[in-house]
Amino acid sequence: MTEVGSNRAYLGLGSNIEPQNNLPAAVRLLGNYGRVTAVSTVWETAPVGFLEQPNFLNAAALMITNLTAGELREQAIAEVERQLHRVRDPHNVNGPRTIDVDLLLYNRDVTRSGSHDIPDPQILKRPFLAVPLAEIDPEYVHPVTGQTLRQIAEDTQFSQEAMKQRCDLDLGSAFGA
Repeated sequence: MTEVGSNRAYLGLGSNIEPQNNLPAAVRLLGNYGRVTAVSTVWETAPVGFLEQPNFLNAAALMITNLTAGELREQAIAEVERQLHRVRDPHNVNGPRTIDVDLLLYNRDVTRSGSHDIPDPQILKRPFLAVPLAEIDPEYVHPVTGQTLRQIAEDTQFSQEAMKQRCDLDLGSAFGA
């Protein structure tokens, strides 16, 4: 495990292949790259893009790490996804997956890591990102919009039918909360 640093990384987690196993495993594995300090509740949502697949279970995690945003994406996230057998289908980027870990926010940085913008612009559009993020740090101020995560979550339009809280799956035990 790396020595815990001072970088705050906000991660989105998603799975629709054995999510009850893969989401907690991802949280545990992320602990090898820093200290996971918070996880949201788990939310069930319909798939986006490719609809002929099971619903996704989504959550957010906050970790403190020494890794840079690039190192986190290229080393830690890539290794977690590899260990959990993530397969990327270039013909169906929205297809089923064992795990998807996305770096959504990093400190208060506005930057680009590889082909990904930080903050991830999807936070403002996707309730399955905004709502879990608001759970773990509601007063965090988005470095581009100036809104808190709570305000962003409230502004995203979602219905209880489209996004259901899954209290039967607690990720807190995966990192010792």
